[in-house]
Amino acid sequence: MKTKILVTGGTGYIGSHTVVELQQLGYDVYIIDNLSNSKIDVLDKIEKITGIKPNFEKIEMCDEQAMLDYFKRNKNIEAVIHFAACLQVDESVRLPLKYYRNNLQSTVNLLDCMKLHSISNLVFSSSCTVYGNPDILPVDEKAPVKKAMSPYGNTKQMGEEIIENVCNTKLLNAITLRYFNPIGAHDSSLIGEVQHGVPHHLIPYITETASGKRAMLNVFGGDYNTSDGTCVRDYIHVVDIAKAHIVAIERLINKNNSENFEVYNIGTGLGYSVLDIINAFEKATSIKINYQIVDRRPGDVEAVFADTNLANNKLGWRAERDMENMMKTAWNWELAQKNIH
Repeated sequence: MKTKILVTGGTGYIGSHTVVELQQLGYDVYIIDNLSNSKIDVLDKIEKITGIKPNFEKIEMCDEQAMLDYFKRNKNIEAVIHFAACLQVDESVRLPLKYYRNNLQSTVNLLDCMKLHSISNLVFSSSCTVYGNPDILPVDEKAPVKKAMSPYGNTKQMGEEIIENVCNTKLLNAITLRYFNPIGAHDSSLIGEVQHGVPHHLIPYITETASGKRAMLNVFGGDYNTSDGTCVRDYIHVVDIAKAHIVAIERLINKNNSENFEVYNIGTGLGYSVLDIINAFEKATSIKINYQIVDRRPGDVEAVFADTNLANNKLGWRAERDMENMMKTAWNWELAQKNIH
């Protein structure tokens, strides 16, 4: 029998890449997603890459009865990877209740169902936003969780706390992965980051400007206390992040975890400013980017990049792809989208 793994939000950006990695290793993958930030055709693209169409149901995780019915129908799930969440920092500042309702209620409903069906292994998709503006860089897992800069960041902090509280009852083993900024796309250019309307992440904004879809890239804030005045982040390839979820879920399934609740930073350990990233894209593609510096965006952190020692040494995972690969796969994905439309 293949190990059956449920992936919530599995048609999304990181979720779909993780599903591909799981299927290629022989896992039986089940996906639930409400398709609020993804499209159903992702399933066909996953099948093109792996030869297997994952089992999928459109489920609203905030609907408790729908969740209870789903778990009643789908037996023998051994582990869950929980991605499903609203994820735009700036939108969360405008619509905080949407984020608290969606991100927290879905998690509580999931944990209830897992308890009811004695499913004890969970990997939680968290974020470096829990560190706020850290005092020391690079930031490690022992750094204090600061007052969140946005409702989105706060839902990740609260999600971690809820899961840790449940782990304290000894009914659950969980690994929280605090990842930094995922970029890039699958080497096949079949799956990647889809943005609706004006992009809210830097790389799609860059690639859409490079392709002529947008006339100008807005750089939010040029007066931060950084080397060039723009925000600094730790950018990591989405496939590296997907592989971190495989290592984490196998650690739980094989009972190799040393504690009921473990936390790991998932990043490269390198900090790049927004202007560094623009330069890296120009170097990788030989395309000049038209940009302007505009006012800061509410909820943005000044600088954050990871200390990855714990993930490298204890979890046994390490980022493998370099910035050039991140940029080239992101650009190839953008070109593939242009050809489709």
